[in-house]
Amino acid sequence: MLSQTKTPLLDTLWEYVNKPHAPFYTPGHKLGKGISSKLKEYFGQAVFKADLPELTDLDNLFAPGGVIQEAQQLAAEAFGASHTWFLVNGSTCGIEAAILATCDRDDKIILPRNVHSSVISGLILSGAIPIFIEPEYDPVLDIAHGVTPHSVEVALKQHPDTKAVMVVYPTYYGTCGDITAIANLVHKYNIPLLVDEAHGAHFAFHPELPISALATGADLSVQSIHKTLGAMTQASMLHVRGNKIDIERISRSLQLVQSTSPNYLLMASLDAARQQMAVDGKELMSQTLQLARTARSRISEIPGLSVLEKPYSSAKNFESGRKKLGKYSPGFVALDETRLTVNVSGLGLTGFAADEILEEKLRVYSELASWRNVTFIISLGNTQEDIDRLVESFATLAKMIPSSLIPISSKGATFDIPPNLFNKDKQTATKPHSFSIKEDNKESGLLKISPREAFFAPTQMLSFEEVVGHISAETICPYPPGIPVLIAGEVVTSEALNYLVKIQDMGGFISGCTDSSLKTFKVVKL
Repeated sequence: MLSQTKTPLLDTLWEYVNKPHAPFYTPGHKLGKGISSKLKEYFGQAVFKADLPELTDLDNLFAPGGVIQEAQQLAAEAFGASHTWFLVNGSTCGIEAAILATCDRDDKIILPRNVHSSVISGLILSGAIPIFIEPEYDPVLDIAHGVTPHSVEVALKQHPDTKAVMVVYPTYYGTCGDITAIANLVHKYNIPLLVDEAHGAHFAFHPELPISALATGADLSVQSIHKTLGAMTQASMLHVRGNKIDIERISRSLQLVQSTSPNYLLMASLDAARQQMAVDGKELMSQTLQLARTARSRISEIPGLSVLEKPYSSAKNFESGRKKLGKYSPGFVALDETRLTVNVSGLGLTGFAADEILEEKLRVYSELASWRNVTFIISLGNTQEDIDRLVESFATLAKMIPSSLIPISSKGATFDIPPNLFNKDKQTATKPHSFSIKEDNKESGLLKISPREAFFAPTQMLSFEEVVGHISAETICPYPPGIPVLIAGEVVTSEALNYLVKIQDMGGFISGCTDSSLKTFKVVKL
């Protein structure tokens, strides 16, 4: 058993920082001596001394045999994996590599429709064919949860030649599906379960958090260590457990999608973040959970606000006189309590409007705004002072209604979701612009051609008024959370267009579109 107190990569990097020598290698700033005066003024010179290339004792990310290899082995043990790779291009490159390593061109892969845009990039690179299944959707909360075991089972029965299944766990809102049951189903077909666990890197370190993907039997997990733990932005890990994943193919795939000049500050931060959690993770997560529970309890007492809670049975809709949001469904069996989602529709605001006020007037910055909700990440870096400010800001926001501070577009409005955007006939509805591939491919809105075909096909630009019914050549999504509304290869629908425009009008950011004004769209040339 390895000593989790060690930080081999970080220590070796520090030794180089403090070793006087004449640098005749990249980068050009030479230990920070060549940085601009502004960089030196703003951030100092010291950190740039650690911006080093793959010097002899610093090992090589793509052929590790020294300190990087040791650091990755320590990470594998800490996170419950058999093999771990450090990622310097974020979880995006891990997701892409996972698909490249398990699917060849025209192979089928089962996916939830609320996947991150990086999955679509993986489909384009690999040429794999997505079999989309709908996640559970709660129209009251305006929150998509995970896919259900039943939907995965149906897809596997319809497509027994599928090469892999990928799920999102947890979602951006911290909701978790029954991944254990899904893993058992997938393994009956002797194929791997891949998990986009970008927001769940902390799960392995506290028993009151949802179970980690690898502990449920998942074969591969990609985690953004920077999102919920102490690594630098862009620093992530890919974990594999078991024998259903070709280890060498993962390594080769990562060479395609990662930089050949990996940043050692990022990798050292992964080494340090692992050591921190392996040694003090339970205590740190206990403190974080306590802060999150305090925030949840206090905010839920503010009139007009509701918070997303753990799933509960219908007989327990009310507890201690407080309305709780968290209806049980097969796609929502657990909640990451460090993810705080506040529903503001009771104030007559959209999440976008509330987020704008919180940011511009009250200096509280969220992770995500949506139609009805504002979502916050509470992590090991937050303090009681942060929580007090968050609660006080929501109390102030509630008192502002109505107020001259509220944007004109949101005054006096309840901001219901636009008609026809969601199917409100069902308790658990699905978005019409979220599509599943069909064998006949005749319905409007279905995936007509593969994302790879659409990406490389001849294209043309069409106006907003004439684009409906054409095949999108773009993958367009609000960001965050980076879940595509239109995927390259799908038929454009009026519902999808109206949704994008509404999101933009409310202040959301749309990425992936050639024309950011949404007046024209790139489509496959017929």
